Amino acid sequence: MNRRHQHTLARIFASPTPADLRWSEIEALLRAAGADISEGAGSRVRVALGGVRAVSYRPQPSPETTRGAVRAVRDFLAAAGIRPDQEYDHAGV
Repeated sequence: MNRRHQHTLARIFASPTPADLRWSEIEALLRAAGADISEGAGSRVRVALGGVRAVSYRPQPSPETTRGAVRAVRDFLAAAGIRPDQEYDHAGV
């Protein structure tokens, strides 16, 4: 993960939960962490990482993700073992 991904990860785990995170930043972080992302119907996105699976929705029409969606991503990342206080190499997790 590069610095931008680590910054996004820190923001996802920040308190209070940010309301101005762009979905594209979250998706870039997930890809850098090694997540398998596939498109579903409409704005649906399926994500698999570390044996954990989730379905999310790209925000529409605004690119910013809601606080509730950020909390769901936080829970997903924690369940997959991804936390901001860990060290990551540049090839993935």
